[in-house]
Amino acid sequence: MRTVTVVGASLSGLYAARELRAQGFDGRLVVVGDEPHPPYDRPPLSKDFLTGRAHEADLALADTEELDGLDARWLLGVRARGLDARGRTVLLDDGRTVPTDGVVVATGAAARHLAGEPRAGVHTLRTLDDARALRADLTREPRRVVVVGGGFVGAETASSCAALGHDVTVVEAAAVPLVPQLGAELAAVCASLHRRAGVGLLTGVSVAALRGTTAAVTGVDLTDGRTLPADVVIAGIGVVPNTAWLAGSPLLLSDGVLCDDGCVSTLPQVVAVGDVARVGGTRAEHWTSATSQPRAAIRNLLAGRTVESARSVPYFWSDQYGSRIQFAGRRRDGDTVRIAEGTIADVVPEGSGFLARFERAGRTTAVLAVDRPRPFMRARRELAAEAAGIPATAGGPRQGAS
Repeated sequence: MRTVTVVGASLSGLYAARELRAQGFDGRLVVVGDEPHPPYDRPPLSKDFLTGRAHEADLALADTEELDGLDARWLLGVRARGLDARGRTVLLDDGRTVPTDGVVVATGAAARHLAGEPRAGVHTLRTLDDARALRADLTREPRRVVVVGGGFVGAETASSCAALGHDVTVVEAAAVPLVPQLGAELAAVCASLHRRAGVGLLTGVSVAALRGTTAAVTGVDLTDGRTLPADVVIAGIGVVPNTAWLAGSPLLLSDGVLCDDGCVSTLPQVVAVGDVARVGGTRAEHWTSATSQPRAAIRNLLAGRTVESARSVPYFWSDQYGSRIQFAGRRRDGDTVRIAEGTIADVVPEGSGFLARFERAGRTTAVLAVDRPRPFMRARRELAAEAAGIPATAGGPRQGAS
C-alpha cells in the first residue's frame, strides 16, 4: 500500500495512525477529522473538564512533537462525504478527494438529540464544543438541571452538575438505569449513588416535550403528566454510529460498519475501529475498545486479509459522585451474582464498596467493582488470562485503566 487514509481523528483514529507507523507502514498517511481540534480525550468531558478541574490542554492525546513524528497529513475541520471503493477514493465535503489504497473507518458516533426545536440551554455532551457550551451554562448562577438518560454519560454529567452546586434531576425511561449492562440487582445499587448525593432520580418515565422558547428552555414535560422546571437540559440518550457518509458504498452497515473478528469490513482494504465498528457482531462504545482494536485492524489491513482477532475482554469504568465503577467481562441474563468482597451496604451510605462476580456453570463471566480497584484489577487479569487460554496460576497479561 502506498497510501492509507484514516477517516476520524479522535481516539481510535490516532491509535490507528500510531499502529500504522509502529507496524512499518512508511507510505503516505492521511488523517481526516470533522472537528477542527487535534485528537483529544473524551471521558474527562463529563467529569474533570465540566467541573473545571481540567483544561483543554489537559485533554490532548498527543503533543505536537508526536503528531509531527507520525508524518501524516492532517485534514481537520472537514467531513468525509463518501467512499468510492472502486476508485479507492475518499470524498470530502469541501470538494476535495483523497486517492487511497487502504481506509481505516474511525468516524465514531454522534449524540442523539431530544425531539423538538433547538432551544438555548438544551445540550448534548459528546464533543469538546459540546462541553464548552455546557460548561459556560453551568458556570453562571445555580441552575435547575434536568439530565435525560441515566446511563454512564448521563450519570457522570449529573454527578458533575451536583458537584458544582446545581439542583439536579435525572429522568430515566427504564425502571432502573444500566440494567442491560449490570443486571437488575447491581444496577439498583449503582442507581443509589444518585440518592446518596441528593440528586433526584425519576424512573419509568420519558420526556414528552420541552417548554420554553428558542431563547431559553424553561421546563421538561414528562409522559406521566408532571413538569420539571429547568434552566439546563442535558440529553444523555445514547449515540448513533457515524456511517451516513458510507451510504452507497459496498460496505455492509447495520448499527455500525459490519466487520469480522479482526475489524475487516466486507472490503479487505477497509477496516473499522472504535465506536463505529461492529466487530464480530458487537459494537462497543468504550475507551478500551477504541485503543485495543487498531493493533489487529492495522495488521489485517496491511496483510490484505484477517490474520489476527481484535476481540478481547470488554472493560469500562465510570466515575460518579466520588465513586469509581469498574466492569469487565460479558454478563448474560441468568448469570448468578456473588459478592466476593465487601457488601452492597458499603455503597450507601458512602463506604468501602464491593467486588461482585457474575458466574455461570462455576466460571466467572464478568466482574463489577465499586471502589475496589485493586481486587478488580486482579479479577480482570484472571478473565483476560482465561480468555487467552493461560492457566490462572500463570497470571494474565498486565492491563491498566486510565
